[in-house]
Amino acid sequence: MSESDDIKYMRRCLGLAGLAGGRTLPNPMVGAVIVHQGRIIGEGYHLRPGEPHAEVIAVKAVRERALLKDSTLYVSLEPCSHYGKTPPCADMIVSEGIKKIIIGTKDTSEKVSGKGITILEKAGCEVVTGVLEEECRWMNRRFFTFHEKKRPYIILKWAQSADGFLDKERLKNSVREPLWITGNAERVLVHRWRAAEQAILAGAGTIRTDNPRLNVREWTGNDPVRLVLSSSGRLDGTSAMFRELGTNIVFTHNPDATVPGAVMVKMDGKENSAKQIAEFLFRSEIQSVLVEGGAQVLEHYISSGLWDEARIFRGRDYYRKGPAAPLIKGKTLKRVLFSNSSLEVVFNDGSMHAEQVDN
Repeated sequence: MSESDDIKYMRRCLGLAGLAGGRTLPNPMVGAVIVHQGRIIGEGYHLRPGEPHAEVIAVKAVRERALLKDSTLYVSLEPCSHYGKTPPCADMIVSEGIKKIIIGTKDTSEKVSGKGITILEKAGCEVVTGVLEEECRWMNRRFFTFHEKKRPYIILKWAQSADGFLDKERLKNSVREPLWITGNAERVLVHRWRAAEQAILAGAGTIRTDNPRLNVREWTGNDPVRLVLSSSGRLDGTSAMFRELGTNIVFTHNPDATVPGAVMVKMDGKENSAKQIAEFLFRSEIQSVLVEGGAQVLEHYISSGLWDEARIFRGRDYYRKGPAAPLIKGKTLKRVLFSNSSLEVVFNDGSMHAEQVDN
């Protein structure tokens, strides 16, 4: 097949993989396509942990299994080589007699790391790698960052007024509720983002001022683990987020702090807080975190250089006074216009290269 055919079928793999966005963690998103004489005869994608992988679903979708011996398997990520909740896909491919496998990108996790390709090559299969590699790595940027950098993929998100403020100046006795800079479409998008990440983090100031629930309401998906960074650890246990089902974790420097309904994680005040949180999340096998503010927390992550993406909404209204939005530098990946705001997605040039933002 020509190079253009390889790209076409790998794009199909990526399209399939993306259908499971936010549901496969901690597993990667993977799509597979089986092609016989220029015709797709089977395809599939990994839907959620513990269920069959993309290659298995694609093979099972083939009605005439005898065709597999003369077919090409396209898969966006190197087939696994180890026993987990499912058997190794590399062994299954060999047993089915598939002779040519085209892989988008290698799996760099310790459990695989080329072992799947080795199994296939030792069995006499022709293996081609690196087709749309950047796109395949970008789709699983959370997975790759977690395994290669030993930390979660970190996304910063905030909304600011037209003149660069995160919020209006508030009186001490003002009502605890968010001030909306964006419109409904943007709020739905943010809930979609929340559903795609394993954890969400906010500072104590945001919890006290906005009283957010930090859950998924405007989209279908799982609630992320809720994290709060509070140096004092003094938080109101009746706040909205602590009344939600799920896990709440408070990171604090106060060894005596307790919050009903929350797991307390004591941090070393002499060490970088963002780094300590990243290390805790890595040990907890959490691959991604969406940082939603406030100003001090965002500034801390930016100054630490510990971020991968920033998603910034800019509203139409002018606030004149209030907490200033942070300044950030990076590669602009995407700009989107909404009726009430504009969205800019900025990528940390020190991380992985990327061409697009899918979710």
